[in-house]
Amino acid sequence: MSFHIGAQQGQIASRILLPGDPLRAKYIAQQYLTGAVCVNKVRGAYAYTGTYQGKDITVMGTGMGMPQATIYFTELARDYGTKTMVRIGTCGAWQPDMKLMDIVLATGACTMSGMNRRIFPGEFAPIADFELLNTAYEIAGQKNIPVRPGLINSLDAFYGDKSDVWQRYGVVAGEMEGAALYTVAARYGARALTMLSVCDSHYSSDELTAEQKEQSLDTMVQIALDTAVAF
Repeated sequence: MSFHIGAQQGQIASRILLPGDPLRAKYIAQQYLTGAVCVNKVRGAYAYTGTYQGKDITVMGTGMGMPQATIYFTELARDYGTKTMVRIGTCGAWQPDMKLMDIVLATGACTMSGMNRRIFPGEFAPIADFELLNTAYEIAGQKNIPVRPGLINSLDAFYGDKSDVWQRYGVVAGEMEGAALYTVAARYGARALTMLSVCDSHYSSDELTAEQKEQSLDTMVQIALDTAVAF
């Protein structure tokens, strides 16, 4: 057990999928894992461990925002020895050529958050693990699923005005946890990748139906699972 996670040692796999929504973790476990067992219920951050393609894997909900998610990222890597960490979430598109349901592979994460400034004497550039990123890109290609690699911006505030300077410099999407995951993974020597499904756009007022959201998330989950078990 750790301070915020109730799983016993050995109950969390070395590879893990990290959706923000704990109920999405439950859905993934039920739909995709074999022999899934709930190993954490503390604070409603449900975690399930089972097998996928014969390999152990855990899926765990982390909640929203870097302060909360960082607690789970840290304890998973530091206390449970998790070595392959794939965040799967949603994002807002920040480039005009992007569409709803596009899948983003975050090569690195900009942030306006003050969290990393409390750690580093200068600006730290949190990036994805190259091998994990490249594997996800290749798996998506094999499935004929287009993906958009690029920089994301991890925000502390979901609502609020956003400066367009990020778009001018090619940042493709905004979300709320990726920079924290990449920073924690760097500290503890873990592989990490943030994979996102576009659910809204900076340039469009279109909205996804519930069925479209489910389809998009399922597509992303399949890529993420195949990527995680490659390591």
